[in-house]
Amino acid sequence: MTHRISGVSRVSRTSRRARVLAPGIGAAMVVTSGAVAFAPAAAAAPAVSCTSKQAGLADKLKKDITAALAKRKGTVAVGLYDRATNTTCTLRGDTAFDSASIVKVTVLAALLFDAKKTNRYLTDRETKLATAMITKSDNNSTSALWKQLGVKKIQAFLTAAKMTQTKPGANNYWGLTQITVRDEQRLLALLTAKNTVLSDNARAYVLKLMNKVVTGQRWGTPAGAPSTVKVHVKNGWLSRATHGWRVHSVGTFVGGGRDYTITVLTHGNPDMQYGVNTIQGVAKAIHKDLVPAPKTASGATVSVERYVPTDRPQEATVPVPETGAAR
Repeated sequence: MTHRISGVSRVSRTSRRARVLAPGIGAAMVVTSGAVAFAPAAAAAPAVSCTSKQAGLADKLKKDITAALAKRKGTVAVGLYDRATNTTCTLRGDTAFDSASIVKVTVLAALLFDAKKTNRYLTDRETKLATAMITKSDNNSTSALWKQLGVKKIQAFLTAAKMTQTKPGANNYWGLTQITVRDEQRLLALLTAKNTVLSDNARAYVLKLMNKVVTGQRWGTPAGAPSTVKVHVKNGWLSRATHGWRVHSVGTFVGGGRDYTITVLTHGNPDMQYGVNTIQGVAKAIHKDLVPAPKTASGATVSVERYVPTDRPQEATVPVPETGAAR
């Protein structure tokens, strides 16, 4: 990374011939004729942070997630929570990303939250739109529900959900909603545990649709998931002039004594498949550590059937402003 020079000071005539390297200064100092330039040291990249009540699990997850991200280009944010072991992992939890299609889960949650306030069921039209929006990532259905709700009602849900870092996209560009790992993990927590924001029926409905996402869109966080867990997923991707490809995946996994959620957000990917591969590398490490292959009494490893995503991942490219308006 190239850093701008942070400061310049004059050198007296009597010391122009000197070449001084001052110890104890946390920046590189280069002495040239007439000036001293200080280049600040590069900030350390954020590290994966994990905690767990299960002995050794936090260290293993930190090591394996870090290894999965080694030498990967772009910016990656990761969130993990497993209720069974009270395990949490975070990387860049507060970094903002354009949401692309994973905001569609938020749109559905906001719709159900609004319906709950008036104690009503979804209409046939809303049910049809919601199903297409989640299972097929249909953009037109999302736009219809976004306009029906309006930013005010969407914000009301975000406030109730304590998703304070999520900023709805302006001018109906819902795919440019600003999201963070922290808020996406808050959303997944609401979907997977009893709470006062979403009813039990609403939570079950969202998860049912996330479980029925079409095969071509079931990539990302489900990669490597054991057959003992039920998978619920929503993905998104988007390419823009800045930050290249945004590729994201959120998923919840329950069964076999496990109940965990994973969020992986990325941007700065050179292409779509690169981002998919990055996410799936992280997901495989997490699933393997949370649900390792068991061993027999003799110490032999028992094979675990794990989910292998399509090698032709699909997703809807969301509408964005013209190139000249790109952020």
